[in-house]
Amino acid sequence: MNLKILSLFVRDYKNTSDPRVRDSCASVAGMVGIVSNIFLSLLKIVIGIITSSIAITADAINNLTDAGSSIITLIGFRLAKKPADAEHPYGHRRIEYITGLIVSMVITILGVQFLISSVQSLFSPSETNYTIPAFVILVVSILVKLWQSRFYVAVGKHIDSTTLIATASDSRNDVLSTSAVLLGALITRLTSVNLDGWLGCAVAIFIIKSGICLVIETADPLLGLAPDPKLTKSIGDKIMTYEGVLGYHDLMVHNYGPDRCFVSVHVEVPAEQDILVSHDIIDNIEFDFLRETGMHVVIHLDPVVTADAEINAIHSEVADIVGKVSAIVGYVITMHDFRVVRGQTHTNLIFDIAVPCDSKYSDHEIREMIETRVRELSPNYNTVITCDRCYSQTVEKLD
Repeated sequence: MNLKILSLFVRDYKNTSDPRVRDSCASVAGMVGIVSNIFLSLLKIVIGIITSSIAITADAINNLTDAGSSIITLIGFRLAKKPADAEHPYGHRRIEYITGLIVSMVITILGVQFLISSVQSLFSPSETNYTIPAFVILVVSILVKLWQSRFYVAVGKHIDSTTLIATASDSRNDVLSTSAVLLGALITRLTSVNLDGWLGCAVAIFIIKSGICLVIETADPLLGLAPDPKLTKSIGDKIMTYEGVLGYHDLMVHNYGPDRCFVSVHVEVPAEQDILVSHDIIDNIEFDFLRETGMHVVIHLDPVVTADAEINAIHSEVADIVGKVSAIVGYVITMHDFRVVRGQTHTNLIFDIAVPCDSKYSDHEIREMIETRVRELSPNYNTVITCDRCYSQTVEKLD
């Protein structure tokens, strides 16, 4: 039912892989939010003036900020559609996050202002007169906000928009705040106990809390939020479907806004394989990702020796040691870029390990644990270990 509205205004609305369709769906959602929130705000302002209720007026302003939020979000989606240029070679998609941050800050500031007004009304309360139309409008507001929340969730999931999902959460918060105002109005009418100032404070605090949460939520992508583990897993799984690929590591996903991802990854191929064949495999992977998912993937080719029995045996022994150290640190540590450089007096074992960012062990401590155990295999082994931090890969925690 909620997506039916999209079908009325957006041609081919199900084809969300097309950025133009996605933007059109977001624009429809924004317009629906603007119209419905302005309608509710005007009704509540009128009732707030008639009843002299600061709580209803605060709730009206809350709806007005939601309308402003929808307007800024709509502008953000419009600006985000601008193509890449010389100054912004990665496009303008992050404008969507910036507009969300602006909205969140405006909500927080308005909440603080209404909290001050509500506290002042506690010391000089005005008489409120809740009428039947006031109760009817509050009930209608709750029903509209419930529908709004479901609509935003449906469209947000449809086009994979965190901004709309956050807006849906804001609508659910409005349901709770308006319900509190309705309950307080009933108590005031039935008992003559004036709770208006206290309810105004409650609504204002609710607005402030919502604003702060939204500030954090919209700032995360700008700061460099880790990608969804499902996304990184799907990228890795797709890479592993290509014949001639032995493995991958150092997968990094850089998000420049919705449907604007740049990926870098190291892909392992047999060292014995013709370099032109390996290069062709890498080219195919990069091209297929761009064509099928729109992701710009840059792949570093890593040759892995597979035909040397002695190196394979050493690799297996060192991998077993890394596994034992994983059990100590509590996380799965993976090993890659393994090389053996033989000398007259010693043999260098050169490899990288992927360590989780939140590991309580330092790189030096982990290297030392591995080096100590490797020397037990042979005193002639000298390890050269590079610790990579897993910025985007899913790290399995051990119990």
